[in-house]
Amino acid sequence: METPAKKDAPAHPRKSRKGATPTVRDVARLAGVAPMSVSRALNNPDSVSPEILQRVREVVDRVGYVPNLLAGGLASKKSRMVAAVVPTISGSVFLEMVQALTDGLAARGYQLMLGQAGYENSREDALLEAIIGRRPDGVVLTGIMRSEQGRRRLLASGIPVVETWDLTDSPIDMLVGFSHEQIGKAVAEYLHGRGRRKIAAISADDERAVRRNRQFADTVLTLQPGLGTDRKAVPTCVVPAPTSLGSGRTGLRELLARDPGIDAVFCSSDMMAQGVLLEALALGIEVPGQLAVVGLGDLAFSRDLHPPLTTVRIDGTAIGSIAASLIIDRAEGRPVEAPVRDVGFVIVERGSS
Repeated sequence: METPAKKDAPAHPRKSRKGATPTVRDVARLAGVAPMSVSRALNNPDSVSPEILQRVREVVDRVGYVPNLLAGGLASKKSRMVAAVVPTISGSVFLEMVQALTDGLAARGYQLMLGQAGYENSREDALLEAIIGRRPDGVVLTGIMRSEQGRRRLLASGIPVVETWDLTDSPIDMLVGFSHEQIGKAVAEYLHGRGRRKIAAISADDERAVRRNRQFADTVLTLQPGLGTDRKAVPTCVVPAPTSLGSGRTGLRELLARDPGIDAVFCSSDMMAQGVLLEALALGIEVPGQLAVVGLGDLAFSRDLHPPLTTVRIDGTAIGSIAASLIIDRAEGRPVEAPVRDVGFVIVERGSS
């Protein structure tokens, strides 16, 4: 039986020092219950009576108490926290995955901590060092871990890891992704199949985009033997990652300066493809009559462009949901029967091609 609330309880918790943070004992004293009852009310509300739950919540709201999750994590050896590393938070292409990952984790009582590593391995190593030191229950990486130092640290930590947005024969632990090389090949075949013969690309300079564009160029050369074997025969403009609308506009101008007869452009993001469409309009180039444009990502605005953008659809929701499920199963000691998942991709044909 819980002790009833004391009528003479002060309005605010006593502080041992000026500005001290309210503790669970402060909340318990003000609510007139045992500290264990406060913990139960906050962590497992169904285990206490509605009256006690209401009293605890009222005090928590009044004094601004926030549970010490680190202390609880040390006791249970679970942080209930999963860290995700993305190259950039300004790129909309990753938002669908992050949202699904957040939802999937939250449904099982886990929270997501998001880190931005940029497109340089050195920054990713520093971020991973900070993350591993905090011992999350899982780590989700965007892309394959290329740094040997980062790979060794993750393996040594024993923390469940899901690499995403790529494929490899040697994942650290688990993997949910697709083949960038297969995307490059499929887009080249798509454009060639629609009669395009002066095919070009505007590519970001990050490692995944570079691999995708190399396969794109190699496929164009295979389909058009008269071009020879040098990838330079496939006009390519390389721009810094993350890409933007502006890099699409300047990229198209650079390509046309090299070869005014270009009749198709593959862009490594929908945002950049939107810039290509705007620049083509400004230059009086008809799309798709004179120039076919293909993007990557199938972002929400792509179908509403004029003309609607043909693009490569990657199911970010599936990637995030599967990654969340894999992390939770591994963290809670359940076997993972299929640790590597290929979600594939689809070319969504619209008016720009």
